[in-house]
Amino acid sequence: MAVHNRPLSPHLQVYRLPITGLISITHRITGVLLSGALLFAVIALFAIAAGPEQYSSFQACLAWPPSRLAYWGIIFALYFHLCHGIRHLIWDIGKTFEKAALTRYAVIELGVAVLLFLITFIY
Repeated sequence: MAVHNRPLSPHLQVYRLPITGLISITHRITGVLLSGALLFAVIALFAIAAGPEQYSSFQACLAWPPSRLAYWGIIFALYFHLCHGIRHLIWDIGKTFEKAALTRYAVIELGVAVLLFLITFIY
């Protein structure tokens, strides 16, 4: 087997994604999670329509700690996806494409999403 002396491509151990890349990937992931949350909402509506016994069983499932964690995760995903969606609307009018602005607004949108989440959690 021949050994080739050619450079290797940077790998994740060497290359570090910029915050804008991480925010973009997270936006896609939260979109998928929110699609799954819609399925959860449909199950909730079916439980309500099925009557009081089914709805009380559904509420008991919601009281389970992993369910509560998923619930709060869905809320954060909603806020994050909303903030990044607003950023996309700003991009649609052709603003904030400079590298410094991209990074600054990525940090701002993440901060606003966390702030909205904390306000919801406290409230």
